[in-house]
Parts: sequence; structure tokens; C-alpha cells
Amino acid sequence: MQEHNVENIQSVIGYQFKKKELLICAMTHTSYANEHRRENVKHNERLEFLGDAVLEVVSSEYLFRKYDQWDEGSMTRKRASMVCEPTLAMCGREFHIDQYILLGKGEELTGGRKRDSIVSDAVEALIGAIYLDGGFASAKEFIQNHILNGIEEKQLFFDSKTILQEIVQGEDMGDISYELEKEEGPDHDKSFHVNALIGPEVYGHGVGHTKKAAEQQAAYSAIQKLQKR
Repeated sequence: MQEHNVENIQSVIGYQFKKKELLICAMTHTSYANEHRRENVKHNERLEFLGDAVLEVVSSEYLFRKYDQWDEGSMTRKRASMVCEPTLAMCGREFHIDQYILLGKGEELTGGRKRDSIVSDAVEALIGAIYLDGGFASAKEFIQNHILNGIEEKQLFFDSKTILQEIVQGEDMGDISYELEKEEGPDHDKSFHVNALIGPEVYGHGVGHTKKAAEQQAAYSAIQKLQKR
């Protein structure tokens, strides 16, 4: 990884590594490591394992303190949705981690940089790297600033289809449907354009790399329109 990329990541996340090799390892996907075996390049899967555990502790404490009337089952379900793959990928893209992941040539060509699984794994690996480099307090600060910050708004986005359904049913507005407007781009990097309709009227529009993602975006857009009424 080029030195200016290392500095850029540290500037964006607000943490300076004492051991830069930990940051580089966190950004290294297995596909890149496999293509550079002779150089003994390490991939990020072990750091991902560690980061996942740290994230679980911090998010559990967050829920325990914020929702003091919730039982164990409610907190467990909420935690699972908070730190799920799409949410972590969204958080990672907010601080542009996807731009710095080291990918193998094949993975790069097939759109790996846009895959939620790869981006979310890198986020967890970064948490593990910060934990090893600066301790639990540093990792907790990063999680609070870049993942738990604004988590309710992020949850609204990922639960938008369910929430829209509840709003529409509650107000007896009619049936919701999702209409594929068009597809663009090559197979490995396709964009789907979807409209969210309530009855015959279009209430929201979304674009995503999968139909499901585009529908969520369209539902989120529809919720925002309904809230402005």
C-alpha cells in the first residue's frame, strides 16, 4: 500500500497507527495475499475475527446502557441488525474504506470493491487492528465515532421496506409495489433503478447494485416523502 494511502486512511478515521503494518494487513483481502504469496503478504481474516469480537462487546454495552428496559432477546436481535454486513459496509463507505482495500486482480475485475461482504470484513479487520495497536479504548472510540454514530438513521435505511409497509397499512393508503425502471452497466457492475409505488403513484426512487438494494433505497425515499407531508 502506498504511503499516501496509509496517511489518508488514518486522517479519515482519526487514528494514527504506531504499527502501520497492522493497518496494511487490515486492508489486505485474501485475493491480494494469494497473488503475492512469494512476498509473504498477510491477509485480514484473523484481524476480522478479532474485530468482530470487539465490536460485539462495544455494541452490547451501547444497547445495555441505552435500552435499560429491554430484555436479553430484544438486545440480541437489535445487535444483530446493528452490526450486520450491510450496515457495516455502509459505515465503511462513509469513510471511504472501500477505496483502500487491496484486492487481487480477478476480484477487482469482477466488482469485489463494491461487495458488502468485502467492505464489512475490512471494517471489522480495521477494528481488530486498532485494538491491537492502541488498546480497547481506542477501538471503542473508533466504533462510537464511525459505526454507532447515527446508527438509528442507518437502521431506518435497512429496515425501510418493513417500515414503509407499516406506515402504509396504518394509514390504509393501498398496496405497495416495486417497479424495475431500468438496468445499466456490465454484468459485474450493474445498476438497478427501481420505483416504489403506493397504489398507482410513485413515492420513491432508488438505485443500487442489486434489485434488493435499489428497493430499499426507493422505500427509504418514499418514507422521507411521507414524513414531509
